[in-house]
Amino acid sequence: MYDLLIRDGRIYDGTGSPAYSADIGVADGEIVAIGRLEGESAKTVNASGLAVSPGFIDLHTHSDMSFLLDSTAQSKVRQGVTLELAGNCGSSFCAPLQGAAQEMLQGRVSQYTDNFEITWNDFGGYLDALEKAGSTVNMALQVGHGTVRSCVIGLDDRAPNGAELDRMVGLVADCLDAGALGLSTGLFYAPGNYARLDEVFALAQVASDRDKLYSTHMRDEGSHSVGLFVALNETIEIGRRTGVRLEVSHVKCMGPTVWGRSYDVLELFGRTLAEGIDIAGDQYPYTAGSTSLAGALFPRWSLAGGRASTVEIMEDSDLRQRLLDDIEDTYKHNRNPEGVVIARFTPDEHYEGMNMLQIADEMRCDATEAALRLYEMGEAQVIIHMMEEDDVEVIAASPLISVGSDGSSISTEGILSVGRPHPRSYGTNPRFLARYVREKGIVSL
Repeated sequence: MYDLLIRDGRIYDGTGSPAYSADIGVADGEIVAIGRLEGESAKTVNASGLAVSPGFIDLHTHSDMSFLLDSTAQSKVRQGVTLELAGNCGSSFCAPLQGAAQEMLQGRVSQYTDNFEITWNDFGGYLDALEKAGSTVNMALQVGHGTVRSCVIGLDDRAPNGAELDRMVGLVADCLDAGALGLSTGLFYAPGNYARLDEVFALAQVASDRDKLYSTHMRDEGSHSVGLFVALNETIEIGRRTGVRLEVSHVKCMGPTVWGRSYDVLELFGRTLAEGIDIAGDQYPYTAGSTSLAGALFPRWSLAGGRASTVEIMEDSDLRQRLLDDIEDTYKHNRNPEGVVIARFTPDEHYEGMNMLQIADEMRCDATEAALRLYEMGEAQVIIHMMEEDDVEVIAASPLISVGSDGSSISTEGILSVGRPHPRSYGTNPRFLARYVREKGIVSL
């Protein structure tokens, strides 16, 4: 007797093996039989002509806090995801919590609610809180380098001293031993951007020694600072030096200076594999990304010390002009202001859905000044149109690239329904399957 019998589906098991037709028997919440099945079932589903697969793994998410705020968030499970890997881009902002990291989490929570109590400070405590809250999908977590750095030296733009680096190594080890599946870095963002390679080597070695993953939002994905290929070679050197398994997050060619270089990126992946270094990547199937306004536009020197320090910079006329000049340079080389759209702005929802040119027109200033004025008002999340479809397709076709949304589990109702979020939180897998598998045939099912 089965609780559920799925009849005559075309089974794609996720291993790359050829699909085959069979029945699936489920009892007590588990698959107990696959084949040509007989017997009674409480419920039968006719899957003839349909594909049946295991639940999808979303390899790159930021749902660290989602289910603590709303355990019913369904944007991922409704697109077939049953496991999320969070703690990406150097930010495992829920743990560990010491010093500046604790303050940063409080600030993040306050954008959603004033009625939430943080009852833990270490990774094990966070996992317990997540388990108690419940969720619509299974969760796996990484420890973020930026969060660990914030615990030890705050948001300072400097190298850690010996004792501080030892503390960081200890925190990473504790988190990995408590259940984190890997270490992530966000070298594109503050404070991860302030790290020199010896710091990253030391922490990646901790992950390597435990056969854990190293995932990275690289220092650059275009020409924002050091350049895409310098950043990719830096990542490869981390794998070469430490032996850690490499996962390059949301592989892309960002900005017009590197559009069309996707073949070169993948060729370098191939050479790295041939050298014996374990490397792979993930990708969201869109030409637009999403991050904070400051993360997208502000130079990293202006973010050292945190938000209060950045506001102080804006109050100094000389430093404000330097900041404006740097943002203007970012617009010229990486971010067209018309392509930077406000996705969430709690201080004034009126600006949500508007791009920076429209906001500048309304404020009667240019787009660089408009960015500063928004930041002075509060935190903003933006969507940035920055990739070419041809590159997205080339990257999607590579067997070294998995699908990852780079989004969070959210909801159309309640506390997680704010703003106008990037569609990837709801549509990554449907878009990938419809556009790149069914319509374009770039990837086989």
